[in-house]
Amino acid sequence: MTFRQRLVPLFLSPWCVPTLAVLGLLLFPGEAFAHGVPEGDAGYIQATSGVLPGPFAYLGAKHMVTGYDHLLFLLGIIFFLYRRKDIALYVSLFAVGHSVTLIAGVLTGFSVSAYLIDAIIGLSVAYKALDNLGAFRSWLGWQPDARAATLIFGLFHGLGLATKILEFDVAPDGLFANLVAFNVGVEIGQILALSAILIAMGAWRRTASFSRYAYSANVALMSAGFVLTGYQLAGYLVYN
Repeated sequence: MTFRQRLVPLFLSPWCVPTLAVLGLLLFPGEAFAHGVPEGDAGYIQATSGVLPGPFAYLGAKHMVTGYDHLLFLLGIIFFLYRRKDIALYVSLFAVGHSVTLIAGVLTGFSVSAYLIDAIIGLSVAYKALDNLGAFRSWLGWQPDARAATLIFGLFHGLGLATKILEFDVAPDGLFANLVAFNVGVEIGQILALSAILIAMGAWRRTASFSRYAYSANVALMSAGFVLTGYQLAGYLVYN
């Protein structure tokens, strides 16, 4: 087997994503704030006023495709979903959840500690991996409602971004329209990211390695979630 033949299946395997997330946390801890806004984007948000749907939609899409916490949760959601209507249902529940708290949180000025909310988001990743592993039925004798959990964790994901946006002095002029545009961009980015994940998953599912490594992939996903949670809790204890 050639090097390329060995390398391609490695990067097509979804467990590569959470593994890289863990390595990124260990090697680049300063960059691991899940809902951090890049300095250039933050400066733009603070310096602009008026209705600017295009730029804010771009910022929303950029946040989604580079937000590893969202990507890990999406990966967990669709890991064992095969029917399009099921994928559409769960992704829609997640989208509704984070849209509501993103817009409502910024408009009302409601926020919590960014470290604590990101710790909960890390737990959402771990939860979904444990759900995929059947841990709750084994431990508790019952399975939590996956649809309700997806919606609830979507609310926390949106609140995490709202909390970060509120740290900046955002101009009230055109705020609602810009938030809607930002959220539309988030959904566009989610569709793009989800498409890439589904292509990778589809390719992996057609190989014999999927049945062999699906369990290990979810263990890695669970580990990434707990590492994210621990990192954020440590930040809360140190900086608050």
